[in-house]
Amino acid sequence: MVAPGLLLGFYAQTRIKKNVTEYSQVRTTSGITGAQVARRLLDAKGLQDVAIESTPGVLSDHYDPAAKVLRLSQDVYFTPSVAAAGIAAHETGHAIQDAEDYGPMEFRTHVVPFVQFAGQIAPWLFVAGLVLQTNALTWSGVILFGASFVFALLTLPVEFDASRRAKNLLVTHGIIEGDTQIDGVDHVLDAAAWTYVAAAVSAIGVWLFYVFVLLFRGRGSAAPR
Repeated sequence: MVAPGLLLGFYAQTRIKKNVTEYSQVRTTSGITGAQVARRLLDAKGLQDVAIESTPGVLSDHYDPAAKVLRLSQDVYFTPSVAAAGIAAHETGHAIQDAEDYGPMEFRTHVVPFVQFAGQIAPWLFVAGLVLQTNALTWSGVILFGASFVFALLTLPVEFDASRRAKNLLVTHGIIEGDTQIDGVDHVLDAAAWTYVAAAVSAIGVWLFYVFVLLFRGRGSAAPR
C-alpha cells in the first residue's frame, strides 16, 4: 500500500531535479531573473503589496498567504533561466489565487490548522485505542490520519491551477518565447506536479495501511467467548 507512493515520489524527485538542472542552463529571451519575473507578473495583476524574498534551500519556493510574501530559493531568485521563470511564475500563480479568493486555495488554507492538529493527535489516539482495546479510540485515530490524504487531495487542483496560470502569464507577457522555452517550462512544472500526485498517493497508502491493520486485527481477535 505504501510502496506505490514511495516509488512515485522517487520518480517525481528524480524527474524534477533533472528538468530543473537542464533548464537552469537555458536563458529566457527577456534575460530577467526569477525575482524579476515574479515582480513583473505581480505588478501586472495589481499586487504591488505582495513582497518577494530570497529564502535558503533548494526548491524551497513558496507563497505565504498570511504574510503576503512570495519566497524564492536563491537559485530561482537570482537566476535568469527558463526553470527559474517557471517556478517563480508558479508561485506567483498562488499569490493571484489568493487575491482572487480562489475557492480550493481558500478552503485548503482554512483546513491547515485542523490537519496539523489531526496529525499530532492521531497517533496518540490510535496507540491508546490499541493499548486500552477501545475500538472507538482506535478508529478515531485512523479517521484523523485520513486528514493528511484529504489535504493532499485538496492540494492537487490548487497546484495544477497555479501551473496553468504560470504558463499563460509567461507567454502573455513575453517572458518566454519559442518552442524550446515553452517546452522547458512545461517540463519543469509538469515534473513538479508529479511530486504532488506522489504525496497524495503516499498519504492514501499510509491511511489504507492503518485501516487494514485495524480491520484484520479485529477479525483475528474475534472469537467466541
